[in-house]
Amino acid sequence: MSTAPGPIDLEFTAPIGIEIKGDTWSCVEVPGSVEFFGTGKAIKVVSTVDAQPLTVALMPTGSGGHMLSISAKLRKKLGKEIGDEVTVRLTERLS
Repeated sequence: MSTAPGPIDLEFTAPIGIEIKGDTWSCVEVPGSVEFFGTGKAIKVVSTVDAQPLTVALMPTGSGGHMLSISAKLRKKLGKEIGDEVTVRLTERLS
């Protein structure tokens, strides 16, 4: 569990696209995030998505987890679309 800011190491592969209230959002769900971070609130992290650096806030999904937003610009850079898998590595908790 990582309840305070500092280095972390969590890596996972997940598809882009989370259904929220009938819409598909360009996000990936972070598995086991509430247990890992000890909170269901937003958390700012340093990460990589398919080796591209990204500092972002993990937002609550509303169903007991967190999601990391994948912008259209980042998807284009990665050559990925909704439904494609990405490898995410979280390396530092900032908040």
